Amino acid sequence: MTSESNNSVIHLLVVDDDTRLAELLQRYLNREGFEVSVAHNAVEARTLLAHFRFAAMILDIRMPGEDGIGLTESLRQEGQDVPILLLSAEGEVETRVRGLELGADDYLTKPFETAELKARLSAIMRRSKAAVTPETILILGNMRYDVTRHILSSAELTQSLSGKEQIIMGMLAAAPHQVFSRADLHSACGGEGNERTIDTLVARLRRKIEPVVNQPRFLQTIHGRGYVLRPDQVIAS
Repeated sequence: MTSESNNSVIHLLVVDDDTRLAELLQRYLNREGFEVSVAHNAVEARTLLAHFRFAAMILDIRMPGEDGIGLTESLRQEGQDVPILLLSAEGEVETRVRGLELGADDYLTKPFETAELKARLSAIMRRSKAAVTPETILILGNMRYDVTRHILSSAELTQSLSGKEQIIMGMLAAAPHQVFSRADLHSACGGEGNERTIDTLVARLRRKIEPVVNQPRFLQTIHGRGYVLRPDQVIAS
């Protein structure tokens, strides 16, 4: 028996200190079928990059603190191979060239048309030679969760996760036994709506993985702190 679609969502990261532009990009890309996480500075971006493998990153050059060029350089030095599309203001030719020399994949000058943004994103994702993520399996009682393919399976049932379920489960699965606050998970899901939407997503996940939903064994609530995933075993290849 199979439940839901087996297609994995394409997860993008938008990094821009301009909250309005970041929200506009998120809404547009959501409508185009992408899942989008948003960071407003390099520190937030690094936190998300530590827990997810993004298909591409849209990175504004001009940010307070570590700017987009500095972040691009340090990510490439660290071996991070996520495709990067830089956003720059008109007249920043030398800066754009510097970004490309340091490892960015393409750039787009503000203001831009959303259709061109999508086309450039698609192009850099096609060109990307990012390494395949190693397979990781979490054992949750009689269930197995394939972290790479976002699929839950048992002897009787195979089911995939929805877009935001994938993001929540992916973040928790990347660091088993680490507690994540509701705010952390809400930010990873794009920051839309109320943080209480995370409780709804967690409840949906529990219905899929817990033997007794109202007595969670694997996806536990740590009161006053957040949520933690405690699998029986982690198998990495």
